[in-house]
Amino acid sequence: MGVETIETRKDEELVSLILQGHSKYFDILYKRYYNKVFDKCTNLLKNRELAEEFTKDVFSKVFEKLTSFKNKSSFSTWLYSITYNYCIDYLRNKKKLHYPDWNRNNELPEIIDESEEDTESIEYDNFLKVLEMVHPEEKALLIMKYQDNLSLRQISCSLRVSEDAAKMRLKRARTRVFYLYKKVFGESN
Repeated sequence: MGVETIETRKDEELVSLILQGHSKYFDILYKRYYNKVFDKCTNLLKNRELAEEFTKDVFSKVFEKLTSFKNKSSFSTWLYSITYNYCIDYLRNKKKLHYPDWNRNNELPEIIDESEEDTESIEYDNFLKVLEMVHPEEKALLIMKYQDNLSLRQISCSLRVSEDAAKMRLKRARTRVFYLYKKVFGESN
């Protein structure tokens, strides 16, 4: 076994050291997660310059709120939660997209449950196009669940809604994506 260095320590250990007054260790967390946070911001905002600015803002918020990190989830989950909220809040304000209002105005017709859909026939590039057609919160939900593998509890905490609301919104987001995919790209793809 190799010698453990400060750079190889677990996130939670680094947080503990930072909270004890060793703020220099925050740079390790910053370097460890910068690209992942930047990618999430870019994915949601669709603007690399803005994503760069938001990534820096997210890390400033994380440093300020570090005392509120309680180890109830992993540091990375907590960090991504702040990232999603920061980006979604911006998109909501910029586009005046309050999710319940947006959902009411973009009501789905009665559709077969998406769990019965054949996901094998979905083309990835077309899926990405459809993902851009849904509300930023729905897109974030799908990314959190299927890309980041977050639990419903983690997602509900991230979005500041109940677990039941997160479950309902996730189901609605999946249904909307399947519906739009069929509508735009037809049954044969």
